[in-house]
Amino acid sequence: MPGKKFDPQDLFDRIRRSRQTSEEVPGGQKPRRNFDSFRLVLVIALILFVVRASDGAFFTLNVNESAVVTTLGRPASVTTPGVHFKIPFVQNVVKMSREIQGMTIGYDASNQSVPSESEMITKDFNFVNVDFYIEYQMNDPVEYYIHMDTAYDILRNLAQSYIRDTVGVYNVDDVITTGKAEIQSKIKTLLSERMEKENVGLGVVNVTIQDAEPPTAEVISAFRAVEDAKQGMDTRINEANKYASEQIPAANARADKVIQDAEAYRQERISEAEGQAARFNDMYREYQKYPLITKKRMLYETLEQVLPDLKVIINSSDGTQTMLPLEPFVQAAAPDAPQ
Repeated sequence: MPGKKFDPQDLFDRIRRSRQTSEEVPGGQKPRRNFDSFRLVLVIALILFVVRASDGAFFTLNVNESAVVTTLGRPASVTTPGVHFKIPFVQNVVKMSREIQGMTIGYDASNQSVPSESEMITKDFNFVNVDFYIEYQMNDPVEYYIHMDTAYDILRNLAQSYIRDTVGVYNVDDVITTGKAEIQSKIKTLLSERMEKENVGLGVVNVTIQDAEPPTAEVISAFRAVEDAKQGMDTRINEANKYASEQIPAANARADKVIQDAEAYRQERISEAEGQAARFNDMYREYQKYPLITKKRMLYETLEQVLPDLKVIINSSDGTQTMLPLEPFVQAAAPDAPQ
């Protein structure tokens, strides 16, 4: 209307009344078009719900993973790699790594010393700085899930306790030089047994001494010199053992050869003596039968051995000389008739 002031509220009321009039039908019912729209929205919402539920119904575990599936708060473990099913909105999944983890004691991740952890007292009342590296692994998913907030601290506190107790029963020389392997093994055994009793889902894989040295530079140099000397001694011992292992078989072989040669010479002399005795007995039997002929034959044989080049010279009545060897005479001196 010309001259009337424009009122926004009046315009809004007119629009609202117009929409109400258009939506009303006889009998006070809403048009079917609105019902169809509501049903469409409901179907879309249901589809989205199903998609969302299906997306959360499956989970995958890698080779180095385990999982704890909680059903209304009650945990159960799943350790088989692959695809697994869970009930959406009822079950929850917490994945855990089964890879070996590391824990440093005596130094931090930046390799800086932590004196409150590394400084210890040995059996002979010496101070020593020892750094350890503990390797551990999750071995029970359910127990680790239950003690997840405290398991690591329990392992660390127990490790520090057993480390100090074990180092305290060894002399400083053993801790720094020769006793490291024994100390590592003892700590691992004690810590593993205690973690099994605690049952928090973590197990000890290995315990290693990363470094062990006295707290002052002068003492460090002295101990390093001692360690070098011991290593040198071990090297010399190994070299001596190697030389002995090489020479002893050769010496045994030479000794065996000498023994074999002596045995062969003994058998040779025995055989020779037996042969000479047999020949003497044969000669003695011949002597008993033919003493004169045997004597002559023995004489000729002896002359032949002593004077092998001896010749027999026969002077004839006509003045000629004939040289004959001695052998025919020896052979002729053995007639069959007894003398």
